[in-house]
Amino acid sequence: MSPNTPTSNPTLDSSSSSASPIASQDGGRCLPHYVNKVSLEGKASRLLNRLLDHPIHAPPTSGDPFKVDFDPPAHCRLRFEGGVMTVTPDPDSVIARGRKSFDWPHPNLEDFLRDQNMMFALISDGPLMSFCYRRLSYLSNKYQLHVLLNEMKESAAQKEVPHRDFYNVHKVDTHVHASSGMNQKHLLRFIKKTMKNSKDDVVCRDKNGHEMTLAQVFKSMNLTPYDLSVDMLDVHADRNTFHRFDKFNAKYNPVGESRLREVFMKTDNHIGGRYFAKVIKEVMEDLEESKYQNAEFRLSIYGRSMDEWDKLAKWAITHRMFSDNVRWMIQMPRLYDVYRANKLVQSFQDFISNLFLPLFEVTNDPKSHPELHAFLNHVSGFDSVDDESKSEHLMLDKDSPLPEDWTLPDNPPYSYYLYYTFANLVVLNNFRRERGLSTFVLRPHCGEAGNVTHLVSGFMLAESIAHGLQLRKVPVLQYLFYLSQIGIAMSPLSNNSLFLNYHRNPLPEFFNRGLNVSLSTDDPLQFHFTKEPLMEEYSIAAQVWKFSTCDMCEIARNSVLQSGFPNEVKEHWLGPNHQNEGIGGNDVSRTNVPDIRIAYRYHTLVDELRCICRGAKGKDHGDGSA
Repeated sequence: MSPNTPTSNPTLDSSSSSASPIASQDGGRCLPHYVNKVSLEGKASRLLNRLLDHPIHAPPTSGDPFKVDFDPPAHCRLRFEGGVMTVTPDPDSVIARGRKSFDWPHPNLEDFLRDQNMMFALISDGPLMSFCYRRLSYLSNKYQLHVLLNEMKESAAQKEVPHRDFYNVHKVDTHVHASSGMNQKHLLRFIKKTMKNSKDDVVCRDKNGHEMTLAQVFKSMNLTPYDLSVDMLDVHADRNTFHRFDKFNAKYNPVGESRLREVFMKTDNHIGGRYFAKVIKEVMEDLEESKYQNAEFRLSIYGRSMDEWDKLAKWAITHRMFSDNVRWMIQMPRLYDVYRANKLVQSFQDFISNLFLPLFEVTNDPKSHPELHAFLNHVSGFDSVDDESKSEHLMLDKDSPLPEDWTLPDNPPYSYYLYYTFANLVVLNNFRRERGLSTFVLRPHCGEAGNVTHLVSGFMLAESIAHGLQLRKVPVLQYLFYLSQIGIAMSPLSNNSLFLNYHRNPLPEFFNRGLNVSLSTDDPLQFHFTKEPLMEEYSIAAQVWKFSTCDMCEIARNSVLQSGFPNEVKEHWLGPNHQNEGIGGNDVSRTNVPDIRIAYRYHTLVDELRCICRGAKGKDHGDGSA
């Protein structure tokens, strides 16, 4: 991943002196120099005109969202080499354009290992650790000084914006799993309602292969709908799940019964995921009713068989799983060792093929998987999930077997999974771009627990990550994440129940320093109580860490920027110029983030990049001073 280095901004003079918030006198008022650039005169009328020209809500989708065009086949040959797909055009290929091969750049394993070793050396280098720690401390103190000088100015700027406040700025839940996307009371009501209205539905088979109705399932557990309560469901995390990921996973089974999870919370079951689709559609209706809350739900592809993609796409299209407030992410659990032990796969290459071959086939010929072709238009990226605290006995190095040779019963290390996922995604995105199709990003769980080397892989390969708690232990990586502005979707309520007490969570520290953080819910079923779990997350964070309205609006803006919603939608939510750097990319009438705050963040980042560049040229003294 190359850092997202700021470009020049015509609105601000980036060649001016350092943007340190040291006050200058301006008519008796103490203002940092960049605040003087922000004119508030007549702003309200200009903002109103801009909103009328470009409304904050994107036009609702009309017609069939899953109706797509089917381009002719590309006539390309697909073959895995060393665990990575190669795409070779036939002479009559519609995208060959005279080329005998595609010169698509993709990461070479040898280059990746060399860069990874360099990163390992960097994060353990003593002088560099001291330098990064000092810079991060400087950023924290600089932000505190900015707040002391400008908090009232930021509040006044927000009050001048008509109609906009924290409640009606768009925010995205950038990390939430669909199977736990509802709260426990919602699931309880849904189970009771389904039992009342559909108790005679055949929902599964028993151990002997006999069909069972929903009523028979409840009878086999000695349960009636009247017996059910939130406490009996027992899906909420508690003090017993702290550092016990196994107990947390068991919370996915209502009443401790895997059969109920199979019936109500799976897309691929005896009833084709009908109940799960209904409850998720109710959650989507709640999001639509809120207008300004959006989510990126994770759905699972396990890599156990080649037909998983087609089954998932059929579920989504059959049940019309679409909302303007929702995008889908695909999570891939790192469970090769389980599949190998159960003889579902023979090598890691089988796992990779099950994940990626259908995607390449549908890109090559959309009619080969028509439902998958339609569904992929609503998928924004891929996630890699599992318990990061598991010990890893192996490391990815030059002696590691290639995927076709990895027939060991042991699970590959985190970096092995991430590298081969990323390498195949790069080729897939190039192929889909040639075909004029949507592309995907990699946004894995990373740094929640376990070895800090996971964060090295995340920094090198990911567009953004989920959690990132371990960054607090590695100042070099934390500073690099700041410089490159890689997104971090943080879930402090989830962390509080699993790995880190709420008051020790580094989110406020990351935010103060300027890292690109957003708030997310992770698993509302396990961690939240209300029907608006994202607002619950924001409200608790604001109370505990004393976030201002400006802080929360900035985090909400970050969440939209990190999300996989199309740019056309983000133009409505954030403004037509949202991809520009600095205040030129901010529209306070939509984001409710004052230009003063955006200017501070931009100038501070530019100053840090200048500091690094001066050091590279030998002009820095190496003592951490600017």
